[in-house]
Amino acid sequence: MNVHEYQAKKILAQYGIVVPKGGVAYTPTEAKRIAQQISSRGPWMLKAQIQSGARAGGHFIDHDAGGKGGIRHVTQVKNIAYEATQMLHNTLVTEQTGPKGKMVNRVYVELYKEVKRLFYAGLIIDSSIPSISLLISEVVNENIVQIAASQPDKILRINLKYDSGINDEQIMQILDFLLLDKIYMKTFHDFFGKLLFTFINLDAIMIEINPVGLMPDQRLIPLDAKIDFDDNALFRHPDIARMRDDYEQDERQLKAQECGFQYDEYAGNIACIVNGEGLALETMDIIKNKGFDLACSLNVKGGVDKKVIAEGIKICMTNPHVEGILINIIGGFLRCNLIADGILAATQDLGLTVPMVVRFDGTNKDEAKAILENSQLPIIFAENSNEGVNKLLAQMEVND
Repeated sequence: MNVHEYQAKKILAQYGIVVPKGGVAYTPTEAKRIAQQISSRGPWMLKAQIQSGARAGGHFIDHDAGGKGGIRHVTQVKNIAYEATQMLHNTLVTEQTGPKGKMVNRVYVELYKEVKRLFYAGLIIDSSIPSISLLISEVVNENIVQIAASQPDKILRINLKYDSGINDEQIMQILDFLLLDKIYMKTFHDFFGKLLFTFINLDAIMIEINPVGLMPDQRLIPLDAKIDFDDNALFRHPDIARMRDDYEQDERQLKAQECGFQYDEYAGNIACIVNGEGLALETMDIIKNKGFDLACSLNVKGGVDKKVIAEGIKICMTNPHVEGILINIIGGFLRCNLIADGILAATQDLGLTVPMVVRFDGTNKDEAKAILENSQLPIIFAENSNEGVNKLLAQMEVND
Protein backbone atom coordinates (compact mmCIF):
# COMPACT_ATOMS: atom_id res chain seq x y z
CA MET A 1 0.00 0.00 0.00
CA ASN A 2 1.30 3.43 -0.97
CA VAL A 3 0.50 6.75 0.69
CA HIS A 4 0.67 10.35 -0.48
CA GLU A 5 3.70 12.56 0.13
CA TYR A 6 1.99 14.57 2.87
CA GLN A 7 1.03 11.36 4.66
CA ALA A 8 4.55 9.95 4.36
CA LYS A 9 6.03 13.13 5.81
CA LYS A 10 3.57 13.07 8.70
CA ILE A 11 4.69 9.51 9.46
CA LEU A 12 8.38 10.45 9.30
CA ALA A 13 7.77 13.39 11.64
CA GLN A 14 6.13 11.04 14.13
CA TYR A 15 9.39 9.08 14.19
CA GLY A 16 11.51 12.13 14.93
CA ILE A 17 12.61 13.13 11.43
CA VAL A 18 12.39 16.88 10.85
CA VAL A 19 10.19 17.78 7.86
CA PRO A 20 9.38 21.21 6.38
CA LYS A 21 6.18 22.87 7.62
CA GLY A 22 3.24 22.15 5.39
CA GLY A 23 -0.42 21.27 5.06
CA VAL A 24 -2.77 19.59 2.61
CA ALA A 25 -5.50 21.60 0.86
CA TYR A 26 -8.53 20.60 -1.19
CA THR A 27 -9.47 24.08 -2.45
CA PRO A 28 -7.49 27.12 -3.67
CA THR A 29 -8.74 29.18 -0.74
CA GLU A 30 -7.59 26.54 1.72
CA ALA A 31 -4.18 26.41 0.01
CA LYS A 32 -3.73 30.17 0.45
CA ARG A 33 -4.78 29.98 4.10
CA ILE A 34 -2.26 27.21 4.81
CA ALA A 35 0.51 29.16 3.07
CA GLN A 36 -0.18 32.16 5.30
CA GLN A 37 -0.24 29.96 8.40
CA ILE A 38 3.16 28.38 7.79
CA SER A 39 4.91 31.60 6.70
CA SER A 40 4.05 35.26 6.28
CA ARG A 41 6.69 35.75 3.58
CA GLY A 42 7.34 32.39 1.92
CA PRO A 43 8.45 31.23 -0.53
CA TRP A 44 6.46 28.03 -0.75
CA MET A 45 6.34 24.80 -2.69
CA LEU A 46 2.97 23.76 -4.09
CA LYS A 47 2.74 20.04 -4.88
CA ALA A 48 0.05 18.00 -6.60
CA GLN A 49 -0.77 15.00 -4.43
CA ILE A 50 -0.97 11.95 -6.65
CA GLN A 51 0.83 8.69 -6.00
CA SER A 52 3.45 9.06 -8.71
CA GLY A 53 7.04 10.12 -9.06
CA ALA A 54 8.30 12.58 -11.67
CA ARG A 55 5.53 15.07 -10.85
CA ALA A 56 7.73 18.10 -11.51
CA GLY A 57 8.36 17.00 -15.09
CA GLY A 58 4.75 16.04 -15.73
CA HIS A 59 2.09 18.01 -17.57
CA PHE A 60 -1.60 18.64 -17.10
CA ILE A 61 -4.09 17.54 -19.73
CA ASP A 62 -6.10 20.74 -19.37
CA HIS A 63 -4.54 23.37 -21.65
CA ASP A 64 -5.33 26.06 -19.07
CA ALA A 65 -2.86 24.64 -16.53
CA GLY A 66 -0.16 27.14 -17.42
CA GLY A 67 2.19 24.65 -19.04
CA LYS A 68 3.77 23.82 -15.70
CA GLY A 69 4.28 20.53 -13.90
CA GLY A 70 2.87 19.20 -10.66
CA ILE A 71 5.46 20.81 -8.36
CA ARG A 72 5.76 24.61 -8.35
CA HIS A 73 7.85 27.20 -6.52
CA VAL A 74 5.66 30.12 -5.46
CA THR A 75 7.18 33.36 -4.16
CA GLN A 76 4.07 35.45 -3.47
CA VAL A 77 1.13 34.39 -1.35
CA LYS A 78 -1.34 36.02 -3.78
CA ASN A 79 -0.27 33.47 -6.40
CA ILE A 80 -0.92 30.40 -4.23
CA ALA A 81 -4.66 30.23 -4.98
CA TYR A 82 -4.04 30.83 -8.71
CA GLU A 83 -1.49 28.01 -8.98
CA ALA A 84 -3.69 25.69 -6.89
CA THR A 85 -6.63 26.41 -9.21
CA GLN A 86 -4.56 25.23 -12.17
CA MET A 87 -3.77 21.93 -10.41
CA LEU A 88 -6.95 20.95 -8.60
CA HIS A 89 -9.48 18.85 -10.53
CA ASN A 90 -7.05 18.61 -13.41
CA THR A 91 -5.34 15.45 -14.69
CA LEU A 92 -1.57 15.23 -14.23
CA VAL A 93 0.37 12.97 -16.59
CA THR A 94 3.86 11.79 -15.61
CA GLU A 95 6.19 9.12 -16.96
CA GLN A 96 4.89 6.84 -14.19
CA THR A 97 1.14 7.40 -14.58
CA GLY A 98 0.95 6.51 -18.25
CA PRO A 99 -1.00 8.62 -20.76
CA LYS A 100 -4.23 8.46 -18.74
CA GLY A 101 -2.66 10.42 -15.90
CA LYS A 102 -4.24 10.90 -12.48
CA MET A 103 -6.74 13.44 -11.26
CA VAL A 104 -5.41 15.90 -8.66
CA ASN A 105 -7.94 16.38 -5.87
CA ARG A 106 -5.57 17.78 -3.23
CA VAL A 107 -2.36 19.82 -3.09
CA TYR A 108 0.35 20.06 -0.48
CA VAL A 109 1.53 23.53 0.52
CA GLU A 110 5.02 23.40 2.02
CA LEU A 111 7.54 25.96 3.19
CA TYR A 112 10.43 26.23 0.75
CA LYS A 113 13.81 25.32 2.24
CA GLU A 114 17.24 26.47 1.07
CA VAL A 115 19.69 23.56 1.06
CA LYS A 116 23.38 23.26 0.28
CA ARG A 117 23.26 19.69 -1.07
CA LEU A 118 20.74 17.22 -2.46
CA PHE A 119 20.94 13.45 -2.72
CA TYR A 120 18.71 10.39 -3.09
CA ALA A 121 18.13 7.90 -0.26
CA GLY A 122 16.01 4.77 -0.32
CA LEU A 123 15.38 1.66 1.75
CA ILE A 124 14.09 -1.53 0.11
CA ILE A 125 13.83 -5.21 0.97
CA ASP A 126 16.06 -7.37 -1.19
CA SER A 127 14.56 -10.82 -0.72
CA SER A 128 17.28 -12.48 -2.80
CA ILE A 129 19.86 -11.94 -0.02
CA PRO A 130 17.68 -11.39 2.12
CA SER A 131 18.41 -7.96 3.52
CA ILE A 132 17.22 -4.41 3.97
CA SER A 133 19.23 -2.44 1.42
CA LEU A 134 20.05 1.25 1.73
CA LEU A 135 20.51 3.02 -1.61
CA ILE A 136 22.32 6.37 -1.90
CA SER A 137 22.83 8.43 -5.05
CA GLU A 138 23.72 11.97 -6.03
CA VAL A 139 21.29 11.63 -8.93
CA VAL A 140 18.00 13.13 -7.72
CA ASN A 141 14.48 13.51 -9.11
CA GLU A 142 14.99 10.64 -11.53
CA ASN A 143 13.86 7.00 -11.71
CA ILE A 144 16.31 5.11 -9.50
CA VAL A 145 15.61 1.84 -11.32
CA GLN A 146 16.71 3.39 -14.61
CA ILE A 147 19.84 4.78 -12.93
CA ALA A 148 20.60 1.33 -11.51
CA ALA A 149 20.31 -0.13 -15.00
CA SER A 150 22.25 2.49 -16.95
CA GLN A 151 24.69 3.92 -14.38
CA PRO A 152 25.14 1.43 -11.51
CA ASP A 153 28.28 3.23 -10.33
CA LYS A 154 26.05 6.20 -9.44
CA ILE A 155 24.42 4.23 -6.63
CA LEU A 156 25.88 3.17 -3.30
CA ARG A 157 24.21 0.04 -1.94
CA ILE A 158 24.64 -0.96 1.71
CA ASN A 159 22.99 -4.12 3.07
CA LEU A 160 21.74 -3.60 6.62
CA LYS A 161 20.99 -6.15 9.29
CA TYR A 162 17.49 -6.23 10.67
CA ASP A 163 18.51 -6.39 14.33
CA SER A 164 21.62 -4.22 14.52
CA GLY A 165 20.67 -0.85 12.96
CA ILE A 166 23.18 1.22 11.05
CA ASN A 167 26.76 1.60 12.31
CA ASP A 168 29.47 4.25 12.06
CA GLU A 169 31.37 2.37 9.37
CA GLN A 170 28.30 2.37 7.13
CA ILE A 171 27.71 6.07 7.77
CA MET A 172 31.31 6.75 6.74
CA GLN A 173 30.66 4.83 3.52
CA ILE A 174 27.81 7.22 2.78
CA LEU A 175 29.87 10.32 3.60
CA ASP A 176 32.80 9.09 1.48
CA PHE A 177 30.47 8.31 -1.43
CA LEU A 178 28.95 11.79 -1.24
CA LEU A 179 32.37 13.40 -0.66
CA LEU A 180 31.22 14.90 2.63
CA ASP A 181 33.30 15.62 5.71
CA LYS A 182 33.02 13.39 8.79
CA ILE A 183 31.68 16.38 10.75
CA TYR A 184 28.30 15.22 9.42
CA MET A 185 28.65 11.82 11.10
CA LYS A 186 26.19 12.52 13.94
CA THR A 187 23.61 14.14 11.64
CA PHE A 188 23.67 11.27 9.17
CA HIS A 189 23.67 8.63 11.89
CA ASP A 190 20.61 10.19 13.50
CA PHE A 191 18.71 10.61 10.22
CA PHE A 192 19.35 7.13 8.82
CA GLY A 193 18.90 5.48 12.19
CA LYS A 194 15.41 6.97 12.48
CA LEU A 195 14.63 6.15 8.85
CA LEU A 196 15.60 2.51 9.37
CA PHE A 197 13.61 2.31 12.61
CA THR A 198 10.55 3.69 10.81
CA PHE A 199 11.01 1.16 8.01
CA ILE A 200 11.21 -1.81 10.36
CA ASN A 201 8.62 -0.71 12.90
CA LEU A 202 5.93 -0.04 10.27
CA ASP A 203 6.63 -3.13 8.11
CA ALA A 204 7.51 -1.00 5.09
CA ILE A 205 8.84 -2.56 1.92
CA MET A 206 10.17 0.73 0.54
CA ILE A 207 10.95 4.22 1.77
CA GLU A 208 12.20 6.65 -0.86
CA ILE A 209 13.41 10.18 -0.09
CA ASN A 210 14.03 11.90 -3.40
CA PRO A 211 15.64 14.16 -2.57
CA VAL A 212 17.13 14.52 0.88
CA GLY A 213 18.26 18.08 1.56
CA LEU A 214 21.37 18.94 3.58
CA MET A 215 20.65 22.21 5.37
CA PRO A 216 23.21 24.94 6.12
CA ASP A 217 22.82 24.08 9.83
CA GLN A 218 23.85 20.45 8.99
CA ARG A 219 20.36 18.97 9.45
CA LEU A 220 18.94 16.55 6.91
CA ILE A 221 15.34 16.96 5.78
CA PRO A 222 13.15 14.98 3.36
CA LEU A 223 12.06 17.31 0.54
CA ASP A 224 9.90 14.53 -0.87
CA ALA A 225 8.87 11.18 0.62
CA LYS A 226 7.31 7.95 -0.58
CA ILE A 227 6.49 4.95 1.59
CA ASP A 228 5.20 1.57 0.42
CA PHE A 229 3.85 -0.74 3.12
CA ASP A 230 3.52 -4.53 3.19
CA ASP A 231 -0.19 -5.21 2.68
CA ASN A 232 0.11 -8.47 4.61
CA ALA A 233 1.21 -6.56 7.72
CA LEU A 234 -1.40 -3.80 7.66
CA PHE A 235 -3.48 -5.60 10.28
CA ARG A 236 -0.76 -4.56 12.74
CA HIS A 237 -1.05 -0.91 11.67
CA PRO A 238 -4.73 0.09 11.44
CA ASP A 239 -3.75 3.78 11.51
CA ILE A 240 -1.69 3.25 8.35
CA ALA A 241 -4.41 1.15 6.69
CA ARG A 242 -6.86 4.03 7.11
CA MET A 243 -4.61 6.17 4.90
CA ARG A 244 -5.37 4.04 1.83
CA ASP A 245 -6.66 6.13 -1.06
CA ASP A 246 -8.78 3.85 -3.26
CA TYR A 247 -9.44 6.75 -5.64
CA GLU A 248 -5.78 6.57 -6.66
CA GLN A 249 -5.99 2.99 -7.78
CA ASP A 250 -7.60 1.51 -10.85
CA GLU A 251 -9.45 -1.80 -11.06
CA ARG A 252 -6.31 -3.87 -11.70
CA GLN A 253 -4.48 -2.37 -8.71
CA LEU A 254 -7.45 -2.92 -6.42
CA LYS A 255 -7.73 -6.52 -7.60
CA ALA A 256 -4.02 -7.07 -6.87
CA GLN A 257 -4.53 -5.75 -3.36
CA GLU A 258 -7.40 -8.17 -2.84
CA CYS A 259 -5.05 -10.97 -3.88
CA GLY A 260 -2.34 -9.69 -1.55
CA PHE A 261 0.08 -8.92 -4.39
CA GLN A 262 2.03 -5.79 -5.27
CA TYR A 263 1.17 -4.45 -8.73
CA ASP A 264 2.57 -1.41 -10.54
CA GLU A 265 2.03 0.01 -14.03
CA TYR A 266 4.51 1.79 -16.29
CA ALA A 267 4.72 3.15 -19.83
CA GLY A 268 6.23 0.13 -21.62
CA ASN A 269 4.87 -3.08 -23.18
CA ILE A 270 6.24 -6.00 -21.11
CA ALA A 271 4.51 -7.65 -18.16
CA CYS A 272 6.86 -9.01 -15.49
CA ILE A 273 5.61 -11.48 -12.85
CA VAL A 274 8.10 -12.30 -10.10
CA ASN A 275 8.30 -13.24 -6.43
CA GLY A 276 10.50 -10.87 -4.43
CA GLU A 277 11.79 -7.31 -4.68
CA GLY A 278 15.35 -8.35 -5.47
CA LEU A 279 14.27 -10.53 -8.37
CA ALA A 280 11.98 -7.73 -9.58
CA LEU A 281 14.86 -5.22 -9.64
CA GLU A 282 17.17 -7.67 -11.41
CA THR A 283 14.59 -8.44 -14.10
CA MET A 284 13.69 -4.78 -14.62
CA ASP A 285 17.37 -3.86 -14.92
CA ILE A 286 17.91 -6.47 -17.65
CA ILE A 287 14.84 -5.32 -19.58
CA LYS A 288 15.87 -1.66 -19.40
CA ASN A 289 19.46 -2.49 -20.44
CA LYS A 290 17.98 -3.99 -23.60
CA GLY A 291 16.24 -0.69 -24.33
CA PHE A 292 12.72 -1.79 -23.36
CA ASP A 293 10.37 -0.95 -20.50
CA LEU A 294 7.64 -2.57 -18.44
CA ALA A 295 3.93 -2.16 -18.94
CA CYS A 296 3.36 -3.64 -15.48
CA SER A 297 4.94 -5.73 -12.76
CA LEU A 298 3.30 -8.16 -10.37
CA ASN A 299 5.07 -9.37 -7.23
CA VAL A 300 3.35 -12.56 -6.03
CA LYS A 301 3.69 -14.12 -2.60
CA GLY A 302 3.22 -17.52 -0.99
CA GLY A 303 0.40 -18.61 1.28
CA VAL A 304 -2.24 -18.45 -1.47
CA ASP A 305 -3.97 -21.04 -3.66
CA LYS A 306 -4.06 -21.68 -7.40
CA LYS A 307 -7.15 -19.53 -7.87
CA VAL A 308 -5.50 -16.45 -6.36
CA ILE A 309 -2.34 -16.97 -8.42
CA ALA A 310 -4.49 -17.22 -11.55
CA GLU A 311 -6.31 -13.99 -10.67
CA GLY A 312 -2.97 -12.26 -10.24
CA ILE A 313 -1.71 -13.44 -13.62
CA LYS A 314 -4.95 -12.31 -15.28
CA ILE A 315 -4.36 -8.79 -13.93
CA CYS A 316 -1.26 -8.56 -16.15
CA MET A 317 -2.90 -10.37 -19.08
CA THR A 318 -5.76 -7.84 -19.17
CA ASN A 319 -3.46 -4.80 -19.26
CA PRO A 320 -4.03 -3.49 -22.81
CA HIS A 321 -0.42 -2.32 -23.17
CA VAL A 322 1.11 -5.78 -22.60
CA GLU A 323 2.72 -7.33 -25.69
CA GLY A 324 4.77 -9.99 -23.91
CA ILE A 325 4.82 -11.68 -20.49
CA LEU A 326 7.87 -12.81 -18.52
CA ILE A 327 7.24 -14.99 -15.46
CA ASN A 328 10.39 -15.26 -13.36
CA ILE A 329 10.00 -17.37 -10.21
CA ILE A 330 12.49 -18.70 -7.67
CA GLY A 331 10.46 -21.21 -5.70
CA GLY A 332 10.66 -21.46 -1.94
CA PHE A 333 7.61 -21.12 0.23
CA LEU A 334 5.85 -20.22 -3.02
CA ARG A 335 6.17 -23.47 -5.00
CA CYS A 336 6.80 -23.35 -8.74
CA ASN A 337 4.08 -25.92 -9.48
CA LEU A 338 1.50 -23.60 -7.89
CA ILE A 339 2.52 -20.87 -10.36
CA ALA A 340 2.22 -23.38 -13.23
CA ASP A 341 -1.30 -24.33 -12.12
CA GLY A 342 -2.17 -20.64 -11.93
CA ILE A 343 -0.89 -20.07 -15.48
CA LEU A 344 -3.07 -22.91 -16.75
CA ALA A 345 -6.15 -21.55 -14.97
CA ALA A 346 -5.55 -18.00 -16.25
CA THR A 347 -4.99 -19.07 -19.86
CA GLN A 348 -8.06 -21.34 -19.80
CA ASP A 349 -10.14 -18.26 -18.97
CA LEU A 350 -8.43 -15.70 -21.22
CA GLY A 351 -6.42 -17.66 -23.76
CA LEU A 352 -2.82 -16.73 -24.54
CA THR A 353 -2.59 -14.03 -27.20
CA VAL A 354 0.92 -12.67 -26.50
CA PRO A 355 4.29 -14.41 -26.09
CA MET A 356 4.96 -15.85 -22.64
CA VAL A 357 8.38 -16.88 -21.32
CA VAL A 358 8.66 -18.73 -18.01
CA ARG A 359 11.72 -19.25 -15.82
CA PHE A 360 11.35 -21.62 -12.87
CA ASP A 361 14.01 -22.32 -10.26
CA GLY A 362 13.80 -23.78 -6.77
CA THR A 363 10.99 -25.77 -5.17
CA ASN A 364 9.16 -28.15 -7.58
CA LYS A 365 10.59 -26.52 -10.69
CA ASP A 366 10.67 -29.78 -12.70
CA GLU A 367 7.07 -30.58 -11.79
CA ALA A 368 6.05 -27.05 -12.81
CA LYS A 369 7.78 -27.29 -16.17
CA ALA A 370 6.14 -30.66 -16.84
CA ILE A 371 2.69 -29.23 -16.09
CA LEU A 372 3.13 -26.49 -18.69
CA GLU A 373 4.77 -28.77 -21.27
CA ASN A 374 1.84 -31.18 -21.05
CA SER A 375 -0.60 -28.31 -21.54
CA GLN A 376 0.49 -27.79 -25.16
CA LEU A 377 0.47 -24.02 -24.57
CA PRO A 378 3.02 -22.09 -26.70
CA ILE A 379 5.08 -21.22 -23.62
CA ILE A 380 8.85 -20.73 -23.93
CA PHE A 381 11.13 -21.79 -21.06
CA ALA A 382 14.33 -20.13 -19.85
CA GLU A 383 17.03 -21.13 -17.37
CA ASN A 384 17.76 -17.70 -15.91
CA SER A 385 16.59 -14.09 -15.91
CA ASN A 386 18.83 -12.89 -18.73
CA GLU A 387 17.87 -15.76 -21.02
CA GLY A 388 14.22 -15.17 -20.20
CA VAL A 389 14.37 -11.52 -21.26
CA ASN A 390 16.29 -12.34 -24.44
CA LYS A 391 13.84 -15.04 -25.48
CA LEU A 392 10.82 -12.86 -24.80
CA LEU A 393 12.20 -9.93 -26.79
CA ALA A 394 13.07 -12.24 -29.69
CA GLN A 395 9.55 -13.70 -29.72
CA MET A 396 7.95 -10.25 -29.50
CA GLU A 397 10.00 -9.16 -32.50
CA VAL A 398 8.79 -12.20 -34.47
CA ASN A 399 5.18 -11.38 -33.63
CA ASP A 400 5.57 -7.66 -34.46
